[in-house]
Amino acid sequence: MIAVTGASGHLGGLVARLLSAAGRRTRLIGRSAARLPVLPGAVPAPVTDYADPASMGRALAGADAVLLVSATEAPDRVARHAAAIDAAVAAGVPRIVYVSFAGAAPDATFTYARDHWHTEQHLASAGVAYTILRDNLYLAGLPAMVDTDGVLRGPAGTGRVAAVAHEDVAAVATTVLTGDGFDGRTYDVTGPEAITLAQAAETIERFAGRPVRYQPETEEQAYASRARYGAPDWEVAGWVSSYLAIAAGELSAVSTTVPDLTGYPARSLADFLAEHPDSYRHLVR
Repeated sequence: MIAVTGASGHLGGLVARLLSAAGRRTRLIGRSAARLPVLPGAVPAPVTDYADPASMGRALAGADAVLLVSATEAPDRVARHAAAIDAAVAAGVPRIVYVSFAGAAPDATFTYARDHWHTEQHLASAGVAYTILRDNLYLAGLPAMVDTDGVLRGPAGTGRVAAVAHEDVAAVATTVLTGDGFDGRTYDVTGPEAITLAQAAETIERFAGRPVRYQPETEEQAYASRARYGAPDWEVAGWVSSYLAIAAGELSAVSTTVPDLTGYPARSLADFLAEHPDSYRHLVR
């Protein structure tokens, strides 16, 4: 039986559906019981929070493996991840597959990638078999970055990003969860190419049928242009540093993980947009 956290969200929900289609029994964990998918072989197990050891322990009891989808960004994110890992170990779960991020490191430019590195370190010391999936930025994020005025603004310079589709990450995770020989491995999970944000804008323009362009910003301009959202400082730093990580070349490496583990090519941005017209609906006049 495989436990899937974040099953009420996008990535976890995709993995849950793939596992169900493969005839695997699952325990679906999410904060919203109403949003958990209803699937053959799936048992819902809503929990309040990763940091709630009692509910996590009940949800994970009897699982042979767990997919740990990273928690929503927050200042205490690492502590919540650590609590979930500890709950899994205490419940006797023998394998954890963790969804991390490309370039995870203690000094990563992207601030959220630092959280993932610290989580990876805790997982490696937890005394349990584990696999780490370091996903690149999601392809869905590229059209979402474009404002309704058709401008993609950010301090990414001419750096490149090997963005990946949720569907491809889900397929890789399903392979790892249901197969053998993956323990102790760390996989970079990327799309088939590394593109600049100017190239991304050109591709989105073709699908949206209206002008879309990339407007480079300085770091200072990026913080100023995002001040209007009224988000906390740590969150704005995450937004801005994701672009800076692209500029620094930390998200440009392209891997063959998707074709190697799934048997089919990874989706490009054009592939993604063709499959998901709603992703750029806000740009269509």
